[in-house]
Amino acid sequence: MRLSSLLPGAAAAALALALGGCGSSTKPGTASTAGQLPVAATPARAPGSGGGAGSTGGSPESAQVRSLVALGLPIYCAGAHGNEVALTFDDGPGVYTRLVINKLRKHRVAATFFDVGRNLELVAHAPADERALGAVGDHTFTHPLLTALSASEAEGEIVRTQSALASASGGPVFLFRPPYGGHSPAIDRIVSEHGMLEILWTVDSADSLGANYAQIESNVIGGLRPGSIILMHENHGQTVRALLSIFAALQRKHLRPVSVPQLLTDDPPSAAQVRAGGSGCGIRGRGLGGG
Repeated sequence: MRLSSLLPGAAAAALALALGGCGSSTKPGTASTAGQLPVAATPARAPGSGGGAGSTGGSPESAQVRSLVALGLPIYCAGAHGNEVALTFDDGPGVYTRLVINKLRKHRVAATFFDVGRNLELVAHAPADERALGAVGDHTFTHPLLTALSASEAEGEIVRTQSALASASGGPVFLFRPPYGGHSPAIDRIVSEHGMLEILWTVDSADSLGANYAQIESNVIGGLRPGSIILMHENHGQTVRALLSIFAALQRKHLRPVSVPQLLTDDPPSAAQVRAGGSGCGIRGRGLGGG
């Protein structure tokens, strides 16, 4: 995302009031005419909280996820041995959050949301509703490029949001995504020290780079394969427009959309794959872009 796309204070307040009444009556399991997918979307638990995948408490931090946290390295994909993928949405809550939530609910699609701390109050109850659809993660408080900050400033951005998001969403937070994908060994260490797993992505939809809905569809659908983590943003209307085609493609490809914690629990990447970074997931030449 571009930093300039975040709403200033007055506009944000007006937006929050406008969004408060947005339709949110659609319930999980509502019949759909396009690509309804069976999935159990449940929230994540905190480090060390126990439980198993698919428990009524949500998609917990499993032994597999704890092992990945201990490596202290970013995760780009899962193991690619199953039939699951993770759809992720950055930069919310925002103007299109309710539309995204309602589409995911209607078509029973799980997702993971990486929220910006200063946006948490823009849409009433959004972080809790997002958690109920899969999982929520920390995306810093003001969306800066962390590698341009001092270590203490970067840590403040991360920790402040971890705490605020836990309060707003109703549960602990153990996922983190750096804005623009910008990280360093120092950032990786801070994330790990605070018990979080750093999640990057396999496929960039390019919605934050100006892609139209057809390009977003092409980018995402072309990258849908077992173990993929898909980067999208919940503050782009073109992304919302592309979702139904993406849901239909998941169904055609017999892929199950799950939360990031569930994906990494069901089909974790090997330690060697994680240490290989993006190349361990078949990614070449990643630069600053989405996120």
